[in-house]
Amino acid sequence: MPVIRNVNWGGLKTLYVKEVRRFFKVQLQTVWAPAIQTLLYLVVFTTALGANGGVSIGGTTVTFANFVGPGLIVMGMMTSAFANASFSLLVGKIQGTIVDYLMPPLSTGELLVALIGGSVTRAFCVGGAVWLAMLLWPGVDVIPEHPLVVLAFGLLGATFLALLGLLTSIWAEKFDHAAAVTNFVVGPLTLLSGTFYSVDRLSPLFRDISHANPFFYIISGFRYGFLGVSDSPVAIGLTLMLVLTLALGALCYMLLRRGWKLKN
Repeated sequence: MPVIRNVNWGGLKTLYVKEVRRFFKVQLQTVWAPAIQTLLYLVVFTTALGANGGVSIGGTTVTFANFVGPGLIVMGMMTSAFANASFSLLVGKIQGTIVDYLMPPLSTGELLVALIGGSVTRAFCVGGAVWLAMLLWPGVDVIPEHPLVVLAFGLLGATFLALLGLLTSIWAEKFDHAAAVTNFVVGPLTLLSGTFYSVDRLSPLFRDISHANPFFYIISGFRYGFLGVSDSPVAIGLTLMLVLTLALGALCYMLLRRGWKLKN
């Protein structure tokens, strides 16, 4: 009998590959559709407001196209990570195949890492597709000035939204529950996080409200990696998102370990 010591790398890899293959089988819907939708945002807003219009951020004026480009990339990454993770366990509960996740010899940590890893992979596939398209888009400069900052905030943003999606998948009992979180939580927080505008233009009250939105720090830090300027200190945003991501990860780990709404 094989004995599994420490980490079940074989099982972890198998579940991760399963999650990646699941969304790649319908990549037109899971990768290319979000990428095209994100590019349509770029077309509409740059046409309506003018690609060469100036936006002041951190005391520096940049063109609107260069300002909105990085925000759209990470926005597409975050929404894709949430969509993937919020589907994983929920479809198993609805179809009665949740046992396929719970019965294999995988620890709670291995199950969590594999599910989140699949969602983060989908996020980077969407982000990469949007970034490559913007490289060819006239009037948009998306060459990173600080690639490590781009990678750090992209990874943190995708992981944070994947954990939020997994938490939704654990809690939800039907697709309407997951759709409600998407429409009334993720959607508004994403659109009101400074993706299409600088929060410096808001009144003090709404500026403070924006700073209470964790999505704001993801987008601001990711934009800094491309432009070298941001609406908030990068170190503060990185620290805050790291703490929130670890806290959300601990909560998901605890719920998975207890089998809350999973082992009925």
